[in-house]
Amino acid sequence: MSSVFVVNAGSSSLKYQLVELGSGAALASGIVERIGEARSSARHVAGDVRTDAELHVGDHEQAFRWVLAAFGEHGPSLEDAGLVAVGHRVVQGGARFDGAVVVDDGIEAQIHDLAPLAPLHNPANLLGIRAARVAFPALPHVAVFDTAFHRTLPRAAWRYAIDRSVADEHRVRKYGFHGTSHQFVSRRVAELLERPLEDTRTIVLHLGNGASACAVDGGRSVETSMGMTPLAGLVMGTRSGDVDPGVLTHLHRVAGLGVDELDQLLNKRSGLLGLTGSGDMRDVQIAAAAGVDHAVEALEVLAHRLRSTIGAYLAVLGGAHAIAFTAGVGENVAQVRAAALDGLDELGIRLDPERNASGPSERRISTDDSRVQVWIVPTQEELEIATQAAAVVGV
Repeated sequence: MSSVFVVNAGSSSLKYQLVELGSGAALASGIVERIGEARSSARHVAGDVRTDAELHVGDHEQAFRWVLAAFGEHGPSLEDAGLVAVGHRVVQGGARFDGAVVVDDGIEAQIHDLAPLAPLHNPANLLGIRAARVAFPALPHVAVFDTAFHRTLPRAAWRYAIDRSVADEHRVRKYGFHGTSHQFVSRRVAELLERPLEDTRTIVLHLGNGASACAVDGGRSVETSMGMTPLAGLVMGTRSGDVDPGVLTHLHRVAGLGVDELDQLLNKRSGLLGLTGSGDMRDVQIAAAAGVDHAVEALEVLAHRLRSTIGAYLAVLGGAHAIAFTAGVGENVAQVRAAALDGLDELGIRLDPERNASGPSERRISTDDSRVQVWIVPTQEELEIATQAAAVVGV
């Protein structure tokens, strides 16, 4: 048996999963939360056994010590797991990294150098990498970047039409995110269609609290909705998605909002939360079903943005073989899927209401005669990270 230990570190959290490469199964998973606070919490799941703990975890190294102790006490045995690598999610790889890389001090320095492009994520990812290198000193550590899959974007897609010298000096361009999810799902769609990946055109809709779309042509990202930051594109739980840039200067001039206030507004007080008072899709659906107008409107705005994006990506691809819904909302909310595809029959997209309403987690939800197949494909980002990490170290 060979396995990869997958790490997703936040500034005050440490998520992990032990992935068996042959089957793709998660042998164990867990999270340590509120790191550095007076009261921390931790959860370790191995098989059907869940272990919860309340404790104080001062930093990420201490978090890893708890994780290793949890494996030692509750299993499975890391010594018997055939660990070949530790795979790390890193959000921003900039224009430097077009694939996963083995981490050394030089790579750490480059991830740090890219932190201004992802100030909330890269520093936290680095904390996890450094702590994991202490916890697993004998294993290779591999950084897998959210942005790497989108390094194939043509320059017409990634270049913003602002002063070139300003953009180049400050690394302003579209980077895209959710790359591991888009890569996994698009590859899985080709398998489901029984088509060669290089001859498959897919639109992937990763819809969760964060949401993004990706046009994938032959396994290559050619357009994506998130931009220089994860703020652009679709309507999200608390993020606005696309807005006229002039809105920011307008609010600065007439409302006196500063940079930090605008950042807070667009990232934390917009999206479904800004439109309805709740960023939870379940709350919005309940309110809309009860006839609350702002909830109904929010779902209309979300669906309109999705339909507009699907239409644009069909044009970019010159037609698609499939559309895939993934992530929490994409996989579980039939109403959103139906609204996103409503009225697209003339584009060859016909949804089957019964298939859309229920069935196995991975399933086709379009009619048999739909020219563009529509699928629900559960994303497996940890498996994708594990797979890429294993490939980099030659397993």
